[in-house]
Amino acid sequence: MIRRWSSSVARMAEEINKPQFEPSATTATASSASQSRWNWPSLLRWIPTSTDHIIAAEKRLLSLVKTPYVQELVNIGSGPPGSKIRWFRSTSDQPRFINTVTFDGSDGSPTLVMVHGYAASQGFFFRNFDALAKHFRVIALDQLGWGGSSRPDFTCKSTEETEAWFIDSFEEWRKAKNLTNFILLGHSFGGYVAAKYALKHPEHVQHLILVGPAGFSSEADAAKSEFLTRFRATWKGAIANHLWESNFTPQKIVRGLGPWGPDLVRRYTSARFGTYSTGNTLTEEETRLLTDYVYHTLAAKASGELCLKYIFAFGAFARKPLLHCASEWKVPTTFIYGIQDWMDYQGAQEARKHMTVPCEILRVPQGGHFVFIDNPSGFHSAIAYACRKFISPDLPLPEGLSSV
Repeated sequence: MIRRWSSSVARMAEEINKPQFEPSATTATASSASQSRWNWPSLLRWIPTSTDHIIAAEKRLLSLVKTPYVQELVNIGSGPPGSKIRWFRSTSDQPRFINTVTFDGSDGSPTLVMVHGYAASQGFFFRNFDALAKHFRVIALDQLGWGGSSRPDFTCKSTEETEAWFIDSFEEWRKAKNLTNFILLGHSFGGYVAAKYALKHPEHVQHLILVGPAGFSSEADAAKSEFLTRFRATWKGAIANHLWESNFTPQKIVRGLGPWGPDLVRRYTSARFGTYSTGNTLTEEETRLLTDYVYHTLAAKASGELCLKYIFAFGAFARKPLLHCASEWKVPTTFIYGIQDWMDYQGAQEARKHMTVPCEILRVPQGGHFVFIDNPSGFHSAIAYACRKFISPDLPLPEGLSSV
């Protein structure tokens, strides 16, 4: 145990001694608060992280990307206009920022905005930026309360407030970036947010791409699940359900482990994207850099992660499922699933029956829920096909992909 603790401290010391992110004029306001909050030497902190650590880890991870990019913290103000509830329940007018990276494509390229999923950040798309930047102007962001974005106190008390937290902050970000007529891609929980945004602001979205989206199954579906019903009846299920309703998140485990947190994250990334990968495994360098990045994004202050119990019931069943909104869909949509994705594509098939806009469902081989990491080339082919109207109208369905 002592040896493991010493090893963890040594790794932290090595991390801390690496060159850190130097804030520009754009980022100085956002970083000053985090610096004052983290004024103890990192080795003396139980959770050795900060916003600057996140941005620095992001920079190291994106060093694997060859395409030049610009990183910025986009000011979205202190809250949505006209709202009595700011991004945090406070009298402060402190502005909030959305961490954003932009890869400029060739002149006239369509704009692709990428939104990450739960317990993730935009750096998870590191294997995709180079390929996608050949066809698009790619913009990826950390949602409010995630990654290197501001992490306000999460004070939402309902599903409606929680959805507004993400949808309205995204809209303020869009205004600040002066974007319109873009292709919007969301993965998992990010797919849920992207779909809800497109329902509210369809005039800005040319095409919607939902990658393994959450939110198409409802609490009613949970009642039909024999396995879940049996599990809930056990003492383990009762504890799990209680933790869920208490808003106990996986990130709290990482924080609670303190200096042992990085080792837990390393075991997860090595297993999920290595031993148990459904496609292309990560290289040793990719694993090291992704582990470092994931640890800092998970261990930072709890904020956006606390949305979990308000958006989903125990078992990840949506409290306000997207299936119920399918008839209101106004934007052409492409669903993309890895063949081995635990998200059920049949929910998308059911939703398509009620849509009046073009909709297609693509499945990518050798891919699980993180299909863009498991099978990058297959994922890129699926994106190109989904967006063929904008980049190559005569593009046939790529070999290996299936349309269902």
